[in-house]
Amino acid sequence: MDFVNVIVDISHEKVDRVFQYRIPEHLKSRLQAGMQVRIPFGRGNRLTKGYVVGFSERPDYPPEKIKELAGIVEGSVKAESQLIALAAWMRERYGSTMNQALKTVLPVKQKTRQKQSRKLVRSISVLEGGQLLEEYRRKKYQAKARLLEALLQNEELDYEEAVKSLKLSAAVIKGFEDKGIVRVESRTLYRNPFADHFTKKEKEVLLNREQAEAVEGIWADHQSGIRKTSLLHGVTGSGKTEVYMELIARVIREGKQAILLIPEIALTFQTVRRFYERFGDRVSVMHSRLSGGERYDQFMRAQNGEIDVMIGPRSALFTPFSKIGMIIIDEEHEGSYKSETVPRYHAVDAARFRARMCGASVVLGSATPSVDSYDRACSGRYGLYRLTGRYGDAKLPGVAVVDLRTELKEGNRSIFSRKLRAAMEDRLRRGQQTMLFLNRRGLSGFVSCRSCGTAIRCPHCDVALSLHNDGRLRCHYCGYETGMPPLCPSCGSRYISGFRAGTQQIEREVQKLFPQARVLRMDYDTTRTKESYEQILTAFGRGEADILVGTQMIVKGHDFPNVTLVGILAADISLYASDYRSSERTFQLLTQAVGRAGRGRQAGEAVIQTYVPEHYSIRTAARQDYEGFYRQEILYRRMMGYPPAAFMLGIYLSGSEEEFLEKQAERLGNAIQRLCTEGLVVIGPAVAALSRKKDMYRMVIYLKHMKETVLLHVKNQIERILEQEAVWNKIYIQFDYNPLNAY
Repeated sequence: MDFVNVIVDISHEKVDRVFQYRIPEHLKSRLQAGMQVRIPFGRGNRLTKGYVVGFSERPDYPPEKIKELAGIVEGSVKAESQLIALAAWMRERYGSTMNQALKTVLPVKQKTRQKQSRKLVRSISVLEGGQLLEEYRRKKYQAKARLLEALLQNEELDYEEAVKSLKLSAAVIKGFEDKGIVRVESRTLYRNPFADHFTKKEKEVLLNREQAEAVEGIWADHQSGIRKTSLLHGVTGSGKTEVYMELIARVIREGKQAILLIPEIALTFQTVRRFYERFGDRVSVMHSRLSGGERYDQFMRAQNGEIDVMIGPRSALFTPFSKIGMIIIDEEHEGSYKSETVPRYHAVDAARFRARMCGASVVLGSATPSVDSYDRACSGRYGLYRLTGRYGDAKLPGVAVVDLRTELKEGNRSIFSRKLRAAMEDRLRRGQQTMLFLNRRGLSGFVSCRSCGTAIRCPHCDVALSLHNDGRLRCHYCGYETGMPPLCPSCGSRYISGFRAGTQQIEREVQKLFPQARVLRMDYDTTRTKESYEQILTAFGRGEADILVGTQMIVKGHDFPNVTLVGILAADISLYASDYRSSERTFQLLTQAVGRAGRGRQAGEAVIQTYVPEHYSIRTAARQDYEGFYRQEILYRRMMGYPPAAFMLGIYLSGSEEEFLEKQAERLGNAIQRLCTEGLVVIGPAVAALSRKKDMYRMVIYLKHMKETVLLHVKNQIERILEQEAVWNKIYIQFDYNPLNAY
């Protein structure tokens, strides 16, 4: 390690160059990624500050032109250094440029106009002020007399209020300042987006036995200096949030800070309310729906140590806290924790890396943990704590599974089964609420039979084939394709086609069947504005609607005590995604949806409508049986060599010329084969799930190997191959480690 790469002045928007310096011998053992260093910079070799972003054994420039590092900045900003180191790790692991990684963890601080609070503070004694006041009155300096009289009555005055009520000019105040009679003190007022919504409430939270055992177990490791990752597996409604709050309270008492990640902006309002009531305005939130000024202010409040807890989606992980004690990731199984832009990092992995740097603990929570996390917990790499019962006296809902094939045979072609329709009528009669969940996740042109439930699948990858506009069915892993069959190959039925339904259609059908019902719809179209999530959820929570229709955003973490019925429409759609995780996602969505019912004192019920009631993900979801699902799913993963049984790397290629892209994808696939890495499986190149986007054609290559380190080494070799020829600059290439979604 002879040379160090340094980024200079990261606060500027155009972070587009890394500079290289020679490492002095006495610093080689001390330097680490993320450290702040002093470097000679520019023609005059003036010393300036930069951040270490990487190391190299060989120079990128002629050695005689490379300057020597001047030194390390002792006691530099710890939080920013951690984030720089995190960016360096992300660049290495996920294959982005350093600039892309830096702009992810240190987004441009777009400073907006700050609100200022100014006050006038008397700087002289009452005796001196009294003598001066007599003089002003004698000389008939009326404005000065008014101001001084007010200051003698109150040592401090609000600046704006004093100017307005005392009718003062700026010259009068400036004259008082110059004579040392008064001083003007300014304070920046940071916007708090929830300050007007909530108030802190002093109330005792009593944990049940399982919650207390989870808290004490996690905290015992933390106190012992064991900074491991723990998985909190609790059924829906088991009180995971109470565990989080107790752990965070203990972290705060230690003088440390905590980050709580949540998967959806839709969950922000309810989550922040509960934490604000417990911790007051030491809680803040960071998400994309805040204004630029609000986001900047939360960033500054965190940097200035004015808050202890930051809540938000994935990007809240990059809060500039300097004393992190714990990072908690709620609903850790959610795909939204994986970035869909370069670098394609996963928040769970990034959180574990940041926690290692600052000596923090990580807690993952879910009713339906990802197979990857649960596998790590079962093997002892994670701690495992279980909450098996609902908090309080609430019971898990009863679940009915309706076979839509039977409904079709008996003449019911409606979106609603007879069972669900009767249950909805019953809830309307009793004044209770219903949630209707349309499982649209993974809807990408799959083809299935309504008579027998069979979906057309790839014979090589065991994922559903996708129907393209040219009428061909394709696999987006290996490129296999076939024509659209006129009849079901399994039962011969002519009822074979793609699925066509949406939330608007569901809403219309509900209003047609139940004209007396008050209906709200929650989907992408109805939640585009800043306040739309809160408005819909608050209205439903207040009982202003009888039925809430929505996509997956309505089934994640919401708590409505009067909801006693959940209807799950087309439960098996997500099974037909061209994705090896389709069974896992189906189980998670159905379990989470079922868990929304009966969270209050009244018993709950869920109705699952499906064409394949015999599928293990649907059977186990109906029983709320995670263990049963995991046992089946992990066997499938091991048999097919999918994560966590093996590791995968997606290589995504896109370009404006289809023929050229195909040629280069084939070249790259052949080059990877020539690496002769033992045990490496190369799948593709194949046309991507979305074959063209914004006039850019897309292809994909997947790599599989039993060892993570081997895949990372192969990625580095591929990057070197791409650097050798300028022709690769004509196409855009991304890496996706253990991809969660089909490209």
